[in-house]
Amino acid sequence: MSTFSFRWIALATLAGAVAVFSAPALAASGEPTTPPTVTASISPIAAVPPPAPPYSLPWQLRPAAPASVVRSDTSVAFYDGTAGQAGSTVATMLLASAKVTPSLAPLLRLGFVQNDAPGANPDGTSVVNPLVGLTWGRRLGGLRVAAFAAGTVPIGQGGGDKPDAGAAGANTAGLRARSGMDNAMFAVNYFAAIGGADVAYVDHKLTVQLEVTLFELMRVRGEHAAGSTDATRTNSTAGLHVGYFVLSKFSLGGELRYQRWLSTPTQLVMGNRVDISDAAKDTVTVALGPRLHLPIGRGMVFRPGISYARGLDQPLRARRTTWCRSIFRSASELPTHGAHETPPKRRLRKMGGRERPRCHCPRPTPHASYVSV
Repeated sequence: MSTFSFRWIALATLAGAVAVFSAPALAASGEPTTPPTVTASISPIAAVPPPAPPYSLPWQLRPAAPASVVRSDTSVAFYDGTAGQAGSTVATMLLASAKVTPSLAPLLRLGFVQNDAPGANPDGTSVVNPLVGLTWGRRLGGLRVAAFAAGTVPIGQGGGDKPDAGAAGANTAGLRARSGMDNAMFAVNYFAAIGGADVAYVDHKLTVQLEVTLFELMRVRGEHAAGSTDATRTNSTAGLHVGYFVLSKFSLGGELRYQRWLSTPTQLVMGNRVDISDAAKDTVTVALGPRLHLPIGRGMVFRPGISYARGLDQPLRARRTTWCRSIFRSASELPTHGAHETPPKRRLRKMGGRERPRCHCPRPTPHASYVSV
């Protein structure tokens, strides 16, 4: 047999073996096999929730949500004394808050005042009453609702029966510089129980927030001091904040604020206890300014801003008080450096034949404040 024949026999044998091993089912049943069906299920991708609408942080009202926060808020006021001399006040509030649940956040607030008194009145500084409180908050669609409860610790400077004149004057000036909204912290002879509520509409780049707060003050020292002649006092504040995001990282915000005594405080005049004047029972102020919203990573946002505020009624309007306020915010505490620029003692300008203080807002400094909502 030739080599050609052997080669063809070997190839035919190999092809038969491959056919046998590749189709055992066909040999056993005599019917063609159905190829296996492969199925795969595709789970729907969960919808990504849209980002929350931006919230315009108030200038002096409370944020309408609990948050982990470190904040500094500085008010600089320029005013005239009774004889027309110029004075200035720097009041700084420091706040720290931490969320313990999604809806609860305890907080601690401290305050410091530096007063450059007009004329022969003594200059002074004061550390005012600390405030300890709790914020509860919840979102309801486009609304944010919040409740607030707090108490002050009556250990501030400038208190007692014989207070230091400079510290007591700083407390009075700081209260006015803060538009009367933080009045309980400056009442250093009193313990204050505080309760308040906020509701805010936040949607379509717009924020509209309303706030009310009640203060019940109870004297714990300084029974014979001129500024604490009443055993108890009742005060209240209210405010409206409107803010709008012109750009994604830039907003404008304005506030209308109202403070009113619900009881009638008294004071010592020539050794006699008399009621305060009707004009001193309430205060109306407005503020307006821009704010930036700058993400800095890890969910934190740095929110520097500055506002200009004025009194609209007596007694602040009669004193021609002007405030330049700067607020800086971020979500966590950052290293602080430097110190606030103190306004000059007597920087004046001529206007209408009289000397009036020139309002120079301090430039933002790196340590001014940090907060987030």
